[in-house]
Amino acid sequence: MHRQFFDPNQVQISTLCSIKTGACPEDCAYCPQSARYDTGLEREKLMKVESVLEEAKAAKASGATRFCMGAAWRSPKKKDMPYVTAMVAGVKSLGLETCMTLGMLDQAQAQELSDAGLDYYNHNLDTSPEYYGDIITTRTYQDRLDTLGNVRESGMKVCSGGIVGMGEDEGDRAGLLLQLANMPQHPESVPVNMLVKVEGTPLADQADLDPFDFIRTVAVARIMMPASHVRLSAGREEMNEQMQAMAFMAGANSIFYGEKLLTTPNPEANKDMQLFKRLGIRREEYEVNEDDTAHAETLMAAVAEARNDQFFYNAAK
Repeated sequence: MHRQFFDPNQVQISTLCSIKTGACPEDCAYCPQSARYDTGLEREKLMKVESVLEEAKAAKASGATRFCMGAAWRSPKKKDMPYVTAMVAGVKSLGLETCMTLGMLDQAQAQELSDAGLDYYNHNLDTSPEYYGDIITTRTYQDRLDTLGNVRESGMKVCSGGIVGMGEDEGDRAGLLLQLANMPQHPESVPVNMLVKVEGTPLADQADLDPFDFIRTVAVARIMMPASHVRLSAGREEMNEQMQAMAFMAGANSIFYGEKLLTTPNPEANKDMQLFKRLGIRREEYEVNEDDTAHAETLMAAVAEARNDQFFYNAAK
């Protein structure tokens, strides 16, 4: 199944940058960024556009082909949109694919991001509809589906997956994959996260998931969504090389690369490259679309003309 759509020895590499950290009003039981839990996480304001671009340059130099930007918001405010769209334009001008996760989007917000050239928007379903209420109460499952619908309608590609190891059962893992696979169009990217247990969150003492159950989830995701990239996301820091190798053999063909995923550790980049070499895995190349590059350069020129001290505002307010 994997070989019908992908080179089995290639893995797509993304880097994730937290552009605004902490103080999120949601109550996701797994998340150290929620303002409701005392996890010791230091809150950080929205990064300046220029700082984000420096991070993106470093990511590209390290081998990433996609740069993902995450903000701990319920949804972006109107005043935030010019800054995140400037980030998109700037990152695209570097020859990288772009992805963002900013919380819920309405139709107008999704279209604005799409018009700015954003390639992917991430919004995870997290788990099955049946188990969802045990994990989150501040937004509904339908809220998430509505955001994904707005993203798809705007023309952006969808990145959506979930988290396993949160106390759900096998039926819930199957239910999550059914929801994703039964969308009108499969997500182009399906991140499969292993719960990272953080002290202070309600799931800090959750029992470990059997590694084989994680591998089965990856394998079934590959079978049900054969043309999607299936990404090993959060939790890789806790996986040994053998488990990661099994995940790649089961159909995973994308990873987050770098030492940090938003607020939790990730394997060191050089360890990933060493493992890739031992497994005969190569980096999937990204072909830059000249039209996209020209569009990004036009947007960046407009940003440069409008640049003043007020533009790079204190976005924490």
